[in-house]
Amino acid sequence: MCFEIHSKLLEDCLQLGQLQLCKVLLMNDSRFPWIILVPRIADLCDFHELPHENRQDLFNEIETVSRTLERLFDVDKFNVAALGNQVSQLHIHIIARSKSDCAWPGPVWSTGKTIPYSKEMQDKLVEQLRQSIEDLTY
Repeated sequence: MCFEIHSKLLEDCLQLGQLQLCKVLLMNDSRFPWIILVPRIADLCDFHELPHENRQDLFNEIETVSRTLERLFDVDKFNVAALGNQVSQLHIHIIARSKSDCAWPGPVWSTGKTIPYSKEMQDKLVEQLRQSIEDLTY
């Protein structure tokens, strides 16, 4: 079977590009700097299904994205999670949290309404992230 990104992720996110293992998405919610990594391997649902030879790559990519967000935003804490209750495809949320964000200290899920990026901010942030995430191709 071919790798495809789940339709819900495509609906909710902007595509930034790809790293060695993962597609890199930006959650279209301007309240939080929020990247999603999707390993480009078909039919993965959980971490334990990821082939051993790809596990270090995934953690390296989480680190790369986290360090990039840390350089670009005021970050007090990272939330890194792979929940999968609504989208079973393995994907990893990397959310840069700030004590001043609207959900702090609670979870970002089910907190208020999503506020999509304006077209201007979307273009600016996508370009900034594409230039800043090491080894990203698009």
